[in-house]
Amino acid sequence: MLVVKTINEYDKNDFYNLYDNSWSGARDTLDDIKNADLEEEFMDLLDTYFSCEEELTDTELNDFIWFERDTIYEELGLDENGKIKTDDEEDDDE
Repeated sequence: MLVVKTINEYDKNDFYNLYDNSWSGARDTLDDIKNADLEEEFMDLLDTYFSCEEELTDTELNDFIWFERDTIYEELGLDENGKIKTDDEEDDDE
């Protein structure tokens, strides 16, 4: 099952291949996702953002992960520092 077609095709269970092929700010984003144990949820999120027919370069995918960090964190329930939101923080968002 393909998530995103790039030069390196990443499947739904291949967070660590994606991690190994990322750099700079994208790697920081992925570190936070890994530390929160949300790798599978993140790969599912990528699947919702990009269709299987959509082709991206590795750089475009890396830039999305890097520069859309706030959106990714919000979708995964992480705060701006990449930590899992507490109940108090979730109440503040409403």
